[in-house]
Amino acid sequence: MEEAVKQPVEKPQVKEDITRKEIASYFGYGFGQCISFGLIGSYILFFYTDILGISAAAASLIFVIARVWDAVNDPLMASIMDTLHGKNGKFRPYLKFMPFFIVVSTIVCFLPLDGMSDTAKILFAGSTYILWGMIYTVSDVPYWSLSTVMSQDSQQRTKLITFANMGVFMGIGLSPVFFIPLTEFLGQGNQGQGYFLATVVLMLVALPLMLNGFKNTKERVKPPKTKVKMSDAVRAIRANKPMFAILAVFFCNVFMNITQGLNVFFFTYNLGSAALMSIFGVISLASCLGFFVIPSLAKRFKKKNLLMVILVIDIAVRIVWFMSGYQSVILSFVFITITMFLYTATGPLISSMLAETIEYTEYKTGKRNEAVTFSGQTFTGKLSVAAAGGLTGMILVWINYVPNEAQTQATMDGLFFVVAFLPALGSLIRLVIMYFYSYTEDEYNAIVQELQFRREAQSPTT
Repeated sequence: MEEAVKQPVEKPQVKEDITRKEIASYFGYGFGQCISFGLIGSYILFFYTDILGISAAAASLIFVIARVWDAVNDPLMASIMDTLHGKNGKFRPYLKFMPFFIVVSTIVCFLPLDGMSDTAKILFAGSTYILWGMIYTVSDVPYWSLSTVMSQDSQQRTKLITFANMGVFMGIGLSPVFFIPLTEFLGQGNQGQGYFLATVVLMLVALPLMLNGFKNTKERVKPPKTKVKMSDAVRAIRANKPMFAILAVFFCNVFMNITQGLNVFFFTYNLGSAALMSIFGVISLASCLGFFVIPSLAKRFKKKNLLMVILVIDIAVRIVWFMSGYQSVILSFVFITITMFLYTATGPLISSMLAETIEYTEYKTGKRNEAVTFSGQTFTGKLSVAAAGGLTGMILVWINYVPNEAQTQATMDGLFFVVAFLPALGSLIRLVIMYFYSYTEDEYNAIVQELQFRREAQSPTT
């Protein structure tokens, strides 16, 4: 079979009818869940330092401890998920209950904690942030894993994951558009109260969207009839070399995460107004429209080739932007819009390629281990956000940023370099990895065909 996998084969005939209602429900869960991720990722550091009064060093320590714990906790919980199977399926049961935990844990993270001592605030903030991370894992891993059991057809999966990524970007993009105006309106001058009440409002919007994700989805791909043990997770990770390559590509989001963290500084000092963040939020939401072309393009071209073309274009656009400067606000936003559309287009391609490595694991080990594979994405995503948070602070020190003062020309040029040009380095690293990546649709279809032969051979009726 090793030779067969390397040869192009006809696409297996996998008949699965994924309805529009089902796709919309799957999108809605990701959208609602990532409202929470966007709030925590974008505002929790500011909330800790400027509202609770926790030192930046203590906040950084909380993030470091949380990520170290994630490295142990995420694969462990995922391996447990791979051993369980309920009457509602393997992953759908989590979508029924976890929305309530996501909503409550997110709201608790933004409690003002008036009257508590500094030590008590640090302990409470640390414990609630780590708890939120654990709860998010138990929600996020089944959500992404569900796409691999809703369909085994490559094109259907690409469509599902495209809408899932659209939900992610729209959920995260919702916060810069609505959160700050809500905090000002509801807080009436009290920032702590504003942050808390705005979080309550947005999470109440997220809850029904997430609950609908359980109601209207269906699991179609049945797992092998072999028992999955927690030790199989280690074998699955070691056997799945394509997964490591895709996760390395996914981790390169760290470069864009750094840029996202510095956008408010760039808009404030280079372009002259922090209010431009609202325009950026609208652009982020609009960039999701590009997702609609990904499934049709994936029918005609290999996802690896599509991703490489996008990366080359991104590098070229950023070079032109850097050479053009930032004197024109309009021109800067033209480049921001183009690069955001290119960046968001990479999301569904990367997630679809990761999903296809699950069959590779099953082919190598006889176990699917969907949850373990997508726990890698969850952990890598949280790790890239945490790394970006730490690097952002270091960059501000490196360019001699001084809060609430007019910045020097060198500082503004440094901000521009990071925002406009640094993500090109991430695209270049991704391009190199993809150049050597060999697990494409041809290999995937050959493996799916072989797995079908195995199941038929094991069927009692055969």
